[in-house]
Amino acid sequence: MQTEQTIPPTVAVEDLEVKDAQVIFANVWGELEAEYGRENLRFSKEIILLGGAPGAGKGTNTEFIAKARGLTCPPIVVSALLTTPEAERVKSSGGMVGDREVIGILFRKLLEPEYRDGCILDGFPRTRVQVECLKLVIDKMNGLYREYHTTPLAINFRKPTVHAMVLFIDERTSIERQLARGRLVAEHNAKVRSEGGAELLEERETDRDPEAARQRYRVFKEKTWDALQSLRELYHYHFINAQGDIRDVEQNILKELDYQSSLELDPETYDTVRHIPLASEIILHARQELVRRMDSYQLEHTELFRQVVRIIEERFLPIVRRHAIAGMAVVNSEDSVFDEPLALAMVIDVFAERGFRAVANVNRAEVPRRVDLQTGEIICTIKKIYRFQVRFHGSAIRRGEK
Repeated sequence: MQTEQTIPPTVAVEDLEVKDAQVIFANVWGELEAEYGRENLRFSKEIILLGGAPGAGKGTNTEFIAKARGLTCPPIVVSALLTTPEAERVKSSGGMVGDREVIGILFRKLLEPEYRDGCILDGFPRTRVQVECLKLVIDKMNGLYREYHTTPLAINFRKPTVHAMVLFIDERTSIERQLARGRLVAEHNAKVRSEGGAELLEERETDRDPEAARQRYRVFKEKTWDALQSLRELYHYHFINAQGDIRDVEQNILKELDYQSSLELDPETYDTVRHIPLASEIILHARQELVRRMDSYQLEHTELFRQVVRIIEERFLPIVRRHAIAGMAVVNSEDSVFDEPLALAMVIDVFAERGFRAVANVNRAEVPRRVDLQTGEIICTIKKIYRFQVRFHGSAIRRGEK
């Protein structure tokens, strides 16, 4: 006797979403190849997927994220691309525009030359179908990279890097921020209508009606949240707590966007530079190594070390104190003790141990000593001048800092 096997509803839905995405993507990709030609399907090297709850601050933080990643092009705001009357009706009710329309418009936008080096996608992906279409286009981009990698067109088809950045706030905060934004927009537009001189801002129904704002957040949690979470296993994923004020959020973003070239460079480029250690690797044990060197100076080079410390106390520190406001002092010395390279290293390490940053270099100057009476030649000797630059945190008050 055979028993029927039931397929869990979630599995059936996911399979359907994958199939829908495949159909949508195949149609859009076919259109792109026909319109642009395969050799002109040149997408962004770096794609930052910026998602988050309504009111999480995607627009507020876009400029900061772009600066952190060195991007100069404007963000691609997906909602702004969807301006058809039908799309506007869907958005005003708190819903989302269809995937086919989103994918078609967005992929064409990504082919514009100003986005070649990188771009921020504000509000994409928002559904599972869009995630699947994203995966398919990244696969295509990797395929183009492999296809053209050894050709003169290689620079136009670099290996893509994808960051998924999710700004999260809770429902209460989302509703409060949406309604607060609505009040500001209403005040701005009222002033423009009465006085003129500026452009009207978009007034969203969801920014005026608490229930519409709540519905918009719930659509995000029911449809977009799972889609964004699915990116965690695919790309560089950054989950940002956006509940705090703007400075706190910016610091959270910086922590998440710490650059690691091994994850982003072309494999051949990385293979060329990988033997050079990361700064984080060098500084990891820097303090312990400094302590070890300082102790070795005391134990193995006692007299020289004491002599260097005495010179720092008697000749360097008076100059450093005079420049305490500026935070930088330059000290010149002709002391022969510095003819010993180890003495220069001691100066740098002593200052480092005490919280300063010191750099030393040697300048050589010709000093006339006598004239050869027979030839008239001026006989010079070489004088060494040791120049030390000492930097430290200067006076915040006198420099006008807060």
